Amino acid sequence: MAASVTPPRGMRDFLPAEKARREHALGVIRGVYAAHGFDEIETPVMEDSSRLHAGLGGDNEKLAFAVMKRGLSADDLAAAAASGDALSLADLGLRYDLTVPLARFYATHRAALPPVFRAIQIAPVWRAERPQKGRYRQFVQCDIDIIGEAGQLAELELLTATVATLDALGLGDCTIRINDRRILAGILGSWGVPDELRERALITIDKLDKIGTGGVARELAELGVVTAGTDVAAELEALTAADWHLGDGVAPPPAWLDQEAYGDLLALRAALPDAAIEFDPTLVRGMGYYTGTIFEVAHADHGYSLGGGGRYDHMIGRFLGQEVPACGFSIGFERIVDLVAVGDEARPRAVVLVHDAGVPLPQLLALKAELVASGSRVRLERRVKNLRALLDRVTADGFDAFAQVGPETTDSASLVFRELTA
Repeated sequence: MAASVTPPRGMRDFLPAEKARREHALGVIRGVYAAHGFDEIETPVMEDSSRLHAGLGGDNEKLAFAVMKRGLSADDLAAAAASGDALSLADLGLRYDLTVPLARFYATHRAALPPVFRAIQIAPVWRAERPQKGRYRQFVQCDIDIIGEAGQLAELELLTATVATLDALGLGDCTIRINDRRILAGILGSWGVPDELRERALITIDKLDKIGTGGVARELAELGVVTAGTDVAAELEALTAADWHLGDGVAPPPAWLDQEAYGDLLALRAALPDAAIEFDPTLVRGMGYYTGTIFEVAHADHGYSLGGGGRYDHMIGRFLGQEVPACGFSIGFERIVDLVAVGDEARPRAVVLVHDAGVPLPQLLALKAELVASGSRVRLERRVKNLRALLDRVTADGFDAFAQVGPETTDSASLVFRELTA
């Protein structure tokens, strides 16, 4: 039986047209982020296992791919199997996001960085997901982060740059949903959820769009984290309809509402008058490291988030030994890339030179060099009996026109190009 030649489950190959689409989208993203004052960095694909499992990544830590130590003996493997401590066999792991590596990067290079550092990271990450539609074990994240800015300027710059990026990709008409972890803490406190169970309760609330208010209420009841008699479903129904009226002055705000956090959200909305901003007091964002403002971007035509992020002021202190404010935003690249159209303006004219076998090679290379120097993308193809099949193939590869080359073709001016149509 022949060996399998497919990629590992949850990982993908990309044909030229798909790769071109992805690179076009990445180029647009990088360009807009740079225009908004962010600088791109690069970090290793692996980090120390202890760092990846330091309690910063929430449930994603459970999905980290571990890299076994070198030189392990059979006794080491047997001891780890007997203890159930597989992580003792690993000293490194593939990164499962870009935020933990960024925190380590900043702690390492702080002396060489500006007081307020605006970072771009665009790179693959790996998670041991169960592969299914829209979920991959290797995927690209597009992150921007601002480190060292404690005020709301950080959130405003991140949101402005993200909305501008989506507009540049042709994905306008977005809505920004915002909330604050302090408001969520107030809601959980009003339900009687003890501090040690709040992260678990938030994981359940984060499923609201999938299992509904009734499902969340049942799961919290099963976990036993809510005070008896609390009508979680009814309160969630009221919260999902809350929008901005919690602070409208008509009625006193709920006792659980963190007034400072709510005031910060009002200030964000006032500073972005042209953006469609919705307050959603049930918005969670799954990562446990968020400490304040959290946000997601949704599109009117798509029933899923196009990106999200928030403030994580305590993460860098875990590496540096002192608190440093930080806030970040990640675009869901795998979700948006198939929605992006690649226009003619995004690439140079692409032409194919179909040549006879008798054309001297120096002549072919000179013609190609002349066209490349003029700004075209050029491919050489030997003439075949089935010319139609060849032209269909290069059209699918994104080429715009072709010309036939014979021994009499002396320069590019003598080429007669015919347009290719998909």
